[in-house]
Amino acid sequence: QVRLVESGGGLVQAGGSLRLSCAASGRTFSTYAKGWFRQAPGKEREFVAAISGNGDNRAYTDSVKGRFTISRDNAKNTVYLQMNSLNPEDTAVYYCTAVSTVYSGTYYTTPGEYYYWGQGTQVTVSS
Repeated sequence: QVRLVESGGGLVQAGGSLRLSCAASGRTFSTYAKGWFRQAPGKEREFVAAISGNGDNRAYTDSVKGRFTISRDNAKNTVYLQMNSLNPEDTAVYYCTAVSTVYSGTYYTTPGEYYYWGQGTQVTVSS
């Protein structure tokens, strides 16, 4: 059974940092594109960051550029999201995703492109 399990969420004050992790099990995701999305109450799920299977290519939504960093450790089958300078607008449930790609340099920024999803981890930033 394929699973993606997020961890690292929690409550943090504005200006603080958190590091989210997403561990995959059930298969090797080393060549899969991976992404992070988030969903705040009453809002649609939105793209946060993505990384290609080979790790060479990354993308971020404008609101997190310069503050968030996506990375991956294929040996551990894990993808990370380092979040710095957090603000209350970052409060949401964060989901990790994965999908197989033909070209290892590919990543996606829309949720419909992804096949595997984690259960989500809550991030709350207080002002």
